[in-house]
Amino acid sequence: MDKNTIIGFALIALVLFGFTWYSQPSAEEQRAAFVKDSIENVARQTAEKNAKLIAQQKQREAQEKILDDTTALFHKALKGQNQNVVLHNDKLELTFSSKGATVTKAIIKNYIGHDIKVKDGSNDSPSVTLFDGADQQLDFTFATKTANISTQDLYFSPTQVTDSTVVFTAEAGPNQNITLSYKLGKNYMLHSQISVMGMEGLFDRNTNNLNVNWKDKIRQQERGFTFENRYATLTYHHADGGTDYLNETKESLNEAIEEPIDWVAFKNQFFSAVMIAKNNFETNALMTSIPQEKGTGYLKQYEAKLKAFFDPSGKTPSEFDFYFGPNDYRLLKKMEKESSFDKDLELQQLVYLGWPLFRIINRWFTIYVFDFLTGLNINMGIVLILITLLLKLITYPMVKKSYMSSAKMRVLKPKLDAATAQFDKPEDQMQKQQAMMAEYSKYGVSPLSGCLPMLIQTPIWIAMFNFVPNAIQLRGESFLWIKDLSTFDPIWEWETNLWLIGDHLSLTCILFCIANVLYSWMTMRQQKDQMVGQQAEQMKMMQWMMYLMPVMFFFMFNDYSAGLNFYYFISLFFSAAIMWALRKTTDDEKLLRKLEANYAENKNNPQRKLSGLAARLQAMQEEQTKLQNQRKELERKKREL
Repeated sequence: MDKNTIIGFALIALVLFGFTWYSQPSAEEQRAAFVKDSIENVARQTAEKNAKLIAQQKQREAQEKILDDTTALFHKALKGQNQNVVLHNDKLELTFSSKGATVTKAIIKNYIGHDIKVKDGSNDSPSVTLFDGADQQLDFTFATKTANISTQDLYFSPTQVTDSTVVFTAEAGPNQNITLSYKLGKNYMLHSQISVMGMEGLFDRNTNNLNVNWKDKIRQQERGFTFENRYATLTYHHADGGTDYLNETKESLNEAIEEPIDWVAFKNQFFSAVMIAKNNFETNALMTSIPQEKGTGYLKQYEAKLKAFFDPSGKTPSEFDFYFGPNDYRLLKKMEKESSFDKDLELQQLVYLGWPLFRIINRWFTIYVFDFLTGLNINMGIVLILITLLLKLITYPMVKKSYMSSAKMRVLKPKLDAATAQFDKPEDQMQKQQAMMAEYSKYGVSPLSGCLPMLIQTPIWIAMFNFVPNAIQLRGESFLWIKDLSTFDPIWEWETNLWLIGDHLSLTCILFCIANVLYSWMTMRQQKDQMVGQQAEQMKMMQWMMYLMPVMFFFMFNDYSAGLNFYYFISLFFSAAIMWALRKTTDDEKLLRKLEANYAENKNNPQRKLSGLAARLQAMQEEQTKLQNQRKELERKKREL
């Protein structure tokens, strides 16, 4: 990167910053916009609240009429006493309420439940409570000719109760009822069926669906609110394949999904509640995601308004599967076999592995290595170190090739300085580059031979950036001073949220940034040793940018998991160690003698052809020089005229 390019980038950045500053609204305009938004939000919330109160009042009045009319539909089911029924296995415990006949509490066993209010972990529990009480609501609504029947208003009678099964029945009248049956599998899957009996005449002839309204105010399960919230999303799966999700940072209200979907998931970082429809949910499902404030104990308020298959005759039940469990990639793939619908659900997509290239790396390399190492029952911190060592071993030949290319240019620097000394003017830089390429060619050196292999390491870094925060195996695992590899490791915490920093300082983030500074210093020192002429001066201009990056990384990664920061720290440490070892084991005099032997061999062929990217670069430089000479000749002729 030459001086003009650097100045160009600096000017572009200055223009963008200036335009942003100039175009931003004034303090008065910001205040007016804030007041306007606040008024609109209050008005919207008030309107929604009033509409809800009116609807509730109408519903109460309708129920009172039914309660007074002993012949009315569901007269007996509108009053009663709530009963709780518990289904459980070794991994899951579900509590059902007889009012509404749906799950009101889900406990996932064998995973630590964090009390986020107690930072030292002394009040943690052996199980995770996914939701409880009014936090989660599921309502099935049937539209009859005369009224809407809502299951959450009805008291059901539980029968056929075992540890894994229950059948809820609400009596509508003589030989008329609604039945919801549930069966809990061996793992985290719950199968359900909804059917009616003797009620076909109550529905319009064209009725073929029922309304599903599912709400969940998902809890903060981890100690890092910002980090966990970043991975909490309302996710859904298209019936023809592929997943999508609502924006995880912005409020989304009744966002319409124009294609049929077969499942919707209320997901936080490590656990999910998923509802799967056998016959798919119809088009134009409405999804809502509302972020919650830090300190409330909740991440987001989710709501899904769906339409599902329904047979008024009762011959074919409406079938749903529910998954209440961890976001474990391998486990989620196995859940398809436990589902009774024989569909390609792609539940493993709940574990985000990155964009296509990075997903391929994680799917076909990282997960296999991670599974193998975790199967050895060793500490997760050691697992991260071993994965880092393995990746360094795989990329070592390319790293060495890159380093040796730099070493060759370093030992040739005095000769290049002498060969290009005549090109000391700014307008001679193109000729200087051509002279350098010709000189490299004489010594059999390709300056670009080490660049492309080094690029292979970048996708690995990004792939691990996507993998580590989603690896539930790191949750609750300690290593050295780190109490939990899945969240930040604070060495200092305070109550007030500071801009850019938050409310803590993460030790692994600090170590990562220090290692980054060290590695940047070593890299710049190596590059400076091979710079020729003005390039060495331009390198000084780049140093402040290289040292600024670790500072930027600190503000970015202070909230990230200790496991990710620890991996980056170890990776940079090993990279610096490899560079140091290569520098110590490289004999510059021996390398120079070898290059001089190449020169002697090629001295009768000074125009030795380059290949690959180096040849294309030289051709571009020659073409640019030709055009530059043509412009100069044209300007000379104009002056003569």
